[in-house]
Amino acid sequence: MSIYNCPHCGKKGFTPMTKALAGKMNSKGKPCKHCGTRCVNGKGATIFNAIYSVIVIVFMVWYFLNSQNHDALAIREVPVFLLLILSEFIVPAVVNAFFFKMEESIRLDVS
Repeated sequence: MSIYNCPHCGKKGFTPMTKALAGKMNSKGKPCKHCGTRCVNGKGATIFNAIYSVIVIVFMVWYFLNSQNHDALAIREVPVFLLLILSEFIVPAVVNAFFFKMEESIRLDVS
């Protein structure tokens, strides 16, 4: 059940899962079922991923510095860091799947 249009041919060639896995502007992208052109999520997705990464890193540093003074935070430090690292991959993929438009890949790979 394809619900997203290919920016090159205009036909519905992407499902939410393939759109989520298409990646940012610097990734290789996923090919369209109909025309074969590789497509990625647009500039908005790249900006969102960068901002989300910075927020996660800042929170990790803040949590690490504050857990040294509080025993309750120190006990939960490893699970919190694992969840933050896991969210680094899951949250942008879910947001990319539903909120940003597709664009043609501008990456040039030498074959």
